[in-house]
Amino acid sequence: MRKATHLALILLLVAGLGVFAASAEAQSAPQKKSAASSSAKKSHRKKASRKLRRWEKGQKVPAPSRITEIQQALAKDGSFSGTPNGKWDDPTVEAMRKFQDAHGLNPSGKLDAKTLQKLGLGSETAGVAAPLPPTSSLIMKSSAAQAARRQQ
Repeated sequence: MRKATHLALILLLVAGLGVFAASAEAQSAPQKKSAASSSAKKSHRKKASRKLRRWEKGQKVPAPSRITEIQQALAKDGSFSGTPNGKWDDPTVEAMRKFQDAHGLNPSGKLDAKTLQKLGLGSETAGVAAPLPPTSSLIMKSSAAQAARRQQ
């Protein structure tokens, strides 16, 4: 009985080693292929990450229809004398500077939230901080609650 048990264990061990060796051999062949493909993937990732890292400096130009709206608003104000053409050109930049200077804004010639607000084209809340909660009413409520607790 003891010999049979030892023989069975040895057979299981050999069979397990055979399966392990076959598995390792099967995995090593694709690894050679994947090593080449993984280097190709790495170089592709590097190219993609370079594209993502590339940061374009400066302000983006608005769509031509938006530029036309801005030019019309500047013309209404009298800052822009040309005909609205939908191009962000030198006369438009000069008109923007003239408008900003006349309205007490930074005369950069670039669009910003405050300039668009003054032109009537911006959001009412752009460039404005969120309102703070009233602190005095919170203090009064908490002190009133504390006084009520003391009376109980």
